[in-house]
Amino acid sequence: MLFGLMVIFSLTTDRFLSEGNLLDNVAKNAVTLLLVALAGTFPILQQSIDLSVESVVLLTGVVTVILISEFQLGLLAIPLAIGAGMLAGLFNGLVFTKLKVPSFLVTLGTLSVMAGVGKIITGGSTITFRNESIRAISTGQVVIPFTDFGIPNLVIWGLLIYVGTILLAFRTKFGRYCFALGENERVVELAGAKVDRYKIYPFVLSGLLCGVAGVLLTLRISSASPNIGSGLLLPSIAAIVMGGTALTGGVGGPHRTILGVLVIAVLNNGMNLLAVDSFVQEIILGLVVVSAVALSIDRDKIDVVK
Repeated sequence: MLFGLMVIFSLTTDRFLSEGNLLDNVAKNAVTLLLVALAGTFPILQQSIDLSVESVVLLTGVVTVILISEFQLGLLAIPLAIGAGMLAGLFNGLVFTKLKVPSFLVTLGTLSVMAGVGKIITGGSTITFRNESIRAISTGQVVIPFTDFGIPNLVIWGLLIYVGTILLAFRTKFGRYCFALGENERVVELAGAKVDRYKIYPFVLSGLLCGVAGVLLTLRISSASPNIGSGLLLPSIAAIVMGGTALTGGVGGPHRTILGVLVIAVLNNGMNLLAVDSFVQEIILGLVVVSAVALSIDRDKIDVVK
């Protein structure tokens, strides 16, 4: 699907394969979606789901601006804002495990709560800050020695975090338990693992990654508005599923999520270059998501479709 889209847009527009378009439009715009999709991958791996991701992006973005502009905390604002995202994830995980409330309902509720908190803080309007040295964390670039080619910092952060999540999924006990919980939670209990603890960790990680996404997005545009992060939830879930992580848990992983993210990023960019009407874009995106999932799903492993 990804290769086919790239071929189509390469033939239909001259700008698609240009360095400026691929780096400044496709890659940069894909980073936020990638981070949010990676955040949602781990709860889904353990057969849960986090629907609060876009509100965490909003909340951490707002906290970032407030801490920089009003409290003058400078770089310290970044870890504090990310910490706020982790606390939001911890809250989701605790309610989910200790009160035995389905993750779908917990995060659906906090989706609304955190969005409301963010909008109250902003007063329903855009808040801004001015600090170019902090902005450079997201807007700068690293120039490759002896060349004029520069890689945007935003893309570098995205790739580093992507690699980090792969190592976390496949080289740590936490990652192994995520897959195991998705396959058969009872087996994990019989193995003597502290199940509740390992069911909470994915939500804390989700909050952390969404926090990073919110901070980088806010630094990039020097502001936070009531709408920052909106529209990320459904594309992120679509990217996770298209990449090969099953909503039933235990299958896939963050290494595959990037494929779904690139499909959505390339599709959006190509349709923008072709000046496709925004309402038509929504229809096409939905059809592509369904087609990609239908083509990639392994039906031999599914006995019943619900």
